[in-house]
Amino acid sequence: MRIYPIQTGNFKLDGGAMFGVVPKSIWQKTNPADSNNMIEMGMRSLLIEDGNKLILIDTGMGNKQSDKFFGYYYQFGDFSLDTSLASYGFHRDDITDVFLTHLHFDHCGGSIQWNKNQTGYEPAFKNAKFWSNQEHWNWATHPNPREKASFLEENILPIQESGQLNFISENSFQQVGFNVLKMDGHTEKQMLPKIFYQGKTIIFMADLLPTIGHIPVPYVMGYDTRPLLTIKEKEAFLSEAADHDYFLFLEHDAYSEICTVQHTNKGVRLKETHKFKDIFN
Repeated sequence: MRIYPIQTGNFKLDGGAMFGVVPKSIWQKTNPADSNNMIEMGMRSLLIEDGNKLILIDTGMGNKQSDKFFGYYYQFGDFSLDTSLASYGFHRDDITDVFLTHLHFDHCGGSIQWNKNQTGYEPAFKNAKFWSNQEHWNWATHPNPREKASFLEENILPIQESGQLNFISENSFQQVGFNVLKMDGHTEKQMLPKIFYQGKTIIFMADLLPTIGHIPVPYVMGYDTRPLLTIKEKEAFLSEAADHDYFLFLEHDAYSEICTVQHTNKGVRLKETHKFKDIFN
């Protein structure tokens, strides 16, 4: 098995929305805001090469939305999914499996593209199986008013229409080669891959832990549908992560790829940040 971090792009979101009830005077120490109160965010995917499988975890925003849409998110930098894949010698047509932690647009938007004939939407990975789970799929395709703006039909329905949609069962390891932790605070049945690699455990954090600034348990996003449940889930998970020295792969931290955590007299806190290449070779 080989694993590669994939940068799909950077963008900005409102810092207040990203930290919920935590005051700006506190959260800006780790996530400084610009003059519009926006903080920098990453969209980092993970590519797993395992035998004859090439599995991509999450796909970023993609590029098919309108200029008006992208104008809300202040994308910056030179990263893209295709250039990141190419840097390791891969092409999107090589991908055999696309695993989607959840179906919010910044995690799945790159899964679907407008086709070259300008006739409609199609999967951006023509040879891949797409993996979700039945409960989350139902939640996303019948969205509540709070999440409706994040569940975009053009990102989701073409996956099913293509015949490439698959659902993870309880035995996820046999299907995709890693275990899955399901979390319900951010959105119904968000999935966090738990990957055993080079004698270590990597957890792909998705939106349970967006950045290192969100490690303190009460630091919960305003986007979460059940913030009190997120707090409970995060507290239990971070305690386990500290106990077992998990390496936490950060999808949304613009500058830190991986972190570890430790127990302190103030609760679980950051231990170290790492570049992926410095830990795994």
